Amino acid sequence: MRKALVTRPALLAGLLLLTACGPQKTEGQGGGPTQSQAPGSQGLPHDSSCGAQPSATVTTPGASALPGGSSDGEKDGVAITSLSRGTPPCAEFEVTNRKTKPFSYTITFTFLSGSGEAPESRKKTVPSVKPGRTAKGAVTASGRASGAPSTVRVRIAEVRRVPADEAPSEGGSCPPSGIRVYADDGDAAMGLRVVSLHLENCGTQPYRLNGHPRLQPLDKEHKPIDSVTLQGGSSIATGTGADGVPQPLDLKPGERAYATLVWRNTVEGGAGDPVNAPYARVWAKPGAAPVMVIPELDLGTTGKLGVGPWKKDEKTTPGTGGASGARPSEPPAASPVPAQP
Repeated sequence: MRKALVTRPALLAGLLLLTACGPQKTEGQGGGPTQSQAPGSQGLPHDSSCGAQPSATVTTPGASALPGGSSDGEKDGVAITSLSRGTPPCAEFEVTNRKTKPFSYTITFTFLSGSGEAPESRKKTVPSVKPGRTAKGAVTASGRASGAPSTVRVRIAEVRRVPADEAPSEGGSCPPSGIRVYADDGDAAMGLRVVSLHLENCGTQPYRLNGHPRLQPLDKEHKPIDSVTLQGGSSIATGTGADGVPQPLDLKPGERAYATLVWRNTVEGGAGDPVNAPYARVWAKPGAAPVMVIPELDLGTTGKLGVGPWKKDEKTTPGTGGASGARPSEPPAASPVPAQP
């Protein structure tokens, strides 16, 4: 069976709508992004498509289309090129780097049923796209929901990019620095935000830490935001993992550490504009190579960010590349203000 494709000229309001016809079976779901060898592109795609899927009837969206206009299907150099019927559905996309140096892209896609219910967000990372080049990729819905709807839509919710030489690393080959640094997706409750920075010693020598990570909040154009006040984590909230004072750590190869960021998304009338810093440049310690993470710091009008000290991660198995497991509880303690970069 052939898969159904919606090419760019058929995109109405930037949104893809697929009408399915009866039961179906996915023969290939497509995988991570790759880069093609066509003129102006790089790499050879092997898992950048949705694979062989049954045919489907494709229609353009009508009154049920999502708001947002053409930005739903094309945004910041990323464009959805096709939507294939399957269980689960799969969308193909392209990323074009219009900048002057290599960037790595993290794209958030949202899948919705025909009625707009049960939205599901999926993230894809496209590493190191060279200037002027286009990379191709595919994103597949999880298919966790039972009773798949007969129609599905997909849109580009957010596009983030970081310089390729500062990109965070959660797995794969060990960076030249000998450490991997990345941020997790965090947690939010009642206006309190908590995101952890994770560090893994993937090198061959012990790695010593003693203090807080150095942090530089950045706006969407990667420019420093000087109005952000960095302070100890316990001054924002206790019991978040950002409490305590720094302790010397000697991480053996394969061992990990974490540091917690905490802030409140409090917006007060007359207190000025809310501060939003999608990115942050992180130095694990003085002299370390910088890494740019995407913690999505929505600091409200407070402009305050609590930074906890590095602590050894006892709950994560080395090499699994994840931030799983509960953190050990600790008594609240005064936290010194972390140094500004």
